[in-house]
Amino acid sequence: MRILITGKYGQVGHELTRSLSCLGDVVTTDSKTLDLSKTEELAEKVEKLAPDLIVNAAAYTAVDKAETEQELAYKVNALAPQILAEVAKNRDIPLIHYSTDYVFNGCSDRAWTEDAETQPLNVYGRTKLAGELAISNATDKYLIFRTSWVYGARGANFLNTMKRLAIDKVQLSIVHDQVGTPTWARHIADVTAQVISQSHQQTDFWQNHSGVYHLSGAGRASWFDFAQQIFNLMAAQGHSVPKLHPITTRDYPTPANRPANSLLDNTKLKQHFDLALPDWQTTLEWVMSGEE
Repeated sequence: MRILITGKYGQVGHELTRSLSCLGDVVTTDSKTLDLSKTEELAEKVEKLAPDLIVNAAAYTAVDKAETEQELAYKVNALAPQILAEVAKNRDIPLIHYSTDYVFNGCSDRAWTEDAETQPLNVYGRTKLAGELAISNATDKYLIFRTSWVYGARGANFLNTMKRLAIDKVQLSIVHDQVGTPTWARHIADVTAQVISQSHQQTDFWQNHSGVYHLSGAGRASWFDFAQQIFNLMAAQGHSVPKLHPITTRDYPTPANRPANSLLDNTKLKQHFDLALPDWQTTLEWVMSGEE
């Protein structure tokens, strides 16, 4: 099987290259070899690569910049996935795509299920939702994994930002009234690999399982909780860490609005594939202790 992975230098794309390598001939691309913003040439380039499966890990993820770069965000997050889905349909192959908790408005007290009403608060969320809808309208062999608060040992993410700030900051103020679940990029990739393996074992897999799934770590945290746990683990390793102060979203205004509640309900993932991720605190310990 020839697997095309887009966004190879992103957090999830990097991990997918590792996790999917045992499943077939992996072809990885980046913005230089397959620029998703150049939508006029995207279909032709993908066709030339002749994939048997497309795994789209590329995305425009600069949440605040998207407020002013709306056209670019739309091309990468909505129009490009539509084109990939159309290519997949024409080739009669599956497409796997990643979306976000930011498709929700965050106003519920409960964890969001896949069929909950979507109402994004920002351009990033709206473009990602548009990509989801475009895929579901264009093809019938697809999986969309919505995930949240993605981090890893490499790349630009909250964990690495906190580790960098710890070097020269004595005090830090972190938002405490936005809740969700940190999710390790490697776990996203590993679940993807296991689901692909299951698809090889079931002749009617895509008829029974195509759709949207939530894929995030277990447990609940605020950004303050996430930062506190990072610094607790750093302190245990002998590092100096800043003193943390909880603040509200109102105290830390950003160009893009964020949902107050980003918790995702992962029940459907467990029911369909018998897969679930560990508690986010346990996972963070693994990552920070180098056991990755």
